Amino acid sequence: MTQTTPALLSPQYNSLDELLDEMMNMTDDVLAGAGTNVVICRGNPEAKLLIVGEAPGPQENIQGKPFVGRAGKLLDKILRAVDFDPEEDVFITNSVFRMPPGEGGKTFRRPKTSEIKHYKPYLLEIIRLVDAPIMMLTGNVACQAILGQTGITRLRGKWRQIQGRWVMPVFHPSYLMRNPTRTPNSPKALTWEDIQEVRRKYDEVVG
Repeated sequence: MTQTTPALLSPQYNSLDELLDEMMNMTDDVLAGAGTNVVICRGNPEAKLLIVGEAPGPQENIQGKPFVGRAGKLLDKILRAVDFDPEEDVFITNSVFRMPPGEGGKTFRRPKTSEIKHYKPYLLEIIRLVDAPIMMLTGNVACQAILGQTGITRLRGKWRQIQGRWVMPVFHPSYLMRNPTRTPNSPKALTWEDIQEVRRKYDEVVG
């Protein structure tokens, strides 16, 4: 099933390097006061598959790259299972570009709606400038940022189109780690279906 999503915003930057340079030097963004690092991307900016995550966690904050902790290792494993090289075939970015500070003794927390909205123009510019024809949205935060919707169980596995780009919501790898059983219709089994469909679409569109 394919659904159509409204168009992205109009261009603001001339190149990805220009955008990344400005983002790395942000000092007045909504999470700047938390004292955490700006974490934007990893992988190949020429890749034809773009993956949007949620927000940096502790390891991402330390290393300055998205998806480098336990969830990132699982994501790389999922990608390799269908012959995607995580460094060459994929460009990975975030929906929120600093680690939201934890509450109640936790190291970090889920991004607030106001934080997702604040960073959305940057995310949309990354999408426009990378211009990958295939996108994966991992988890509810990415879906909220791009689709304006949450409810990943309902959203996953369905293609959408945004300005000619094919967009597939999937479960976030951290959700798979919290639900490790692999039975028919389990999150892991459904993710295997979804990543195979992404591979199929990639081969169809990119060749």
